[in-house]
Amino acid sequence: MNAQPHHLPSAGTVIDRILANPLAGLAPWIVYSIVEGEGRLEESSAIAFGLSLAILMIGWLRGSKPKLLEFSDVIFFGALAIFVAVASDSTHAWLERWSGEVANMALVVIAVGSILVRQPFTLAYAKESAPREMWHNPFFLRTNYVLTWVWAVAFIIEAASGLYGDAVLGDSNNLWTGWIIQTLPLIVAAQFTIWYPERVRAVGARAHGEDVELPPVADFLSQVTPWISIVGVIALASDAAPWWVGVALIAIGVALTNRFKPDKDDGSGDADRPAGREPTTAAPV
Repeated sequence: MNAQPHHLPSAGTVIDRILANPLAGLAPWIVYSIVEGEGRLEESSAIAFGLSLAILMIGWLRGSKPKLLEFSDVIFFGALAIFVAVASDSTHAWLERWSGEVANMALVVIAVGSILVRQPFTLAYAKESAPREMWHNPFFLRTNYVLTWVWAVAFIIEAASGLYGDAVLGDSNNLWTGWIIQTLPLIVAAQFTIWYPERVRAVGARAHGEDVELPPVADFLSQVTPWISIVGVIALASDAAPWWVGVALIAIGVALTNRFKPDKDDGSGDADRPAGREPTTAAPV
């Protein structure tokens, strides 16, 4: 099944590949979380709104159907930018402290809400790279429900961590609650979004009698475990934990990465992946 969606005239371009990934719709939220901070509420909301509007318009101009997440980006950050501009001093001060948590909870509502209305937000991105006849395939739909739930859980962890940092620790810039614990679930979700559809494709191919290898779980884990070492390095460099914690995290990350790293000589990892296929949120069967 190599047919391309009729609405994508040039599905192979770099821009089309970027726009067909859920991370494109999450880009405004990522940029907002990086920019926002004390005294930067106006700038962060305006930049996120501008980026969300640009992503929506570029996709529309290139023939891509606007997506639920893209609409949500524009509505949320547009409303936030306007609200910040007209807010009273007391409301502005409240937003300075809690705008991160408001944004995190908005993402949870968008993700879980898309599932409740039976339109998981990853589905629109999956359709960008799947033939139309696959759009109602049970495997295809189930894959996107799973992916969206994974993202929803990541957003919930992110929101809970930020809330704990602000409400309990009283420190929105705490390295652990403000950055590390919030970032790692997103990295896991992003890697899972790449790995899981390939796993589903392989299962479907086997069901049709094709002799293909299943992408092992180690493929997914090997892309996640290096971040444990990175966290250890950050903890050491910032003195955010006792030195032995940083060293232990580095050692654990290296050991796990070596354990799960695909060995092409034994036929695992990328060598098992069917030639010509690229990771997408679609799952042709």
